[in-house]
Amino acid sequence: MMKVIELHASATASNDLDAAALREELKDRGILLINLMSSPGSGKTTLLSRLIRDFQGKLRIAVLEADIASKVDAETIASLGAVSQQVHTDGMCHMDAGMTEEGLRHMDLDGIDVVFLENVGNLICPAEFDTGAHKNLMLLSIPEGDDKPLKYPLMFQKSDALALTKTDALPYFPFDIEKATERAKHLNPDVSIFPVSAKTGDGMRDLEDWILESLRELRHA
Repeated sequence: MMKVIELHASATASNDLDAAALREELKDRGILLINLMSSPGSGKTTLLSRLIRDFQGKLRIAVLEADIASKVDAETIASLGAVSQQVHTDGMCHMDAGMTEEGLRHMDLDGIDVVFLENVGNLICPAEFDTGAHKNLMLLSIPEGDDKPLKYPLMFQKSDALALTKTDALPYFPFDIEKATERAKHLNPDVSIFPVSAKTGDGMRDLEDWILESLRELRHA
């Protein structure tokens, strides 16, 4: 005789509790945690490098680098003078709250204003797990195409902000910013969208203002 078990609780309920606790702990310390999600090659490390340079003397930034292997990105960030910690996910395609907390334990966060979690590069798994971040920032690069919201809706639904990166490549790729914006807004009307080029600096001020405002909101909540 087969027995059917009805599951009414989320399979990620335990992770959600851990995420809520981590979020509150960081808030109490006045530290904003931003989860960066995107496909590989979208320009996460390049964008972070630009932010670190632009915020120099204004914000203290730390970066938690998540990869399946290697430490290339963490070394790049550390060379810019930011606090950097590499974590390997042992083959897993995402970070969750427990993994994020473990990585943060190995970082000196005294005096840090903003921590960026550079999540594992793909458009599926990272959207499914709460990392404990206060904000989710998704990157979609111009070479990837403007149809990604149609293919990976959950990622767009979970994001507080969307950076359309590598806008300096617009002359070379058939990417329609208005169409991408419309598709993203259809999935998530509240998402903030920033067309940017970390290479030229175009659009970076608006994204940086969003980060500063997010930090102010956290500290005055």
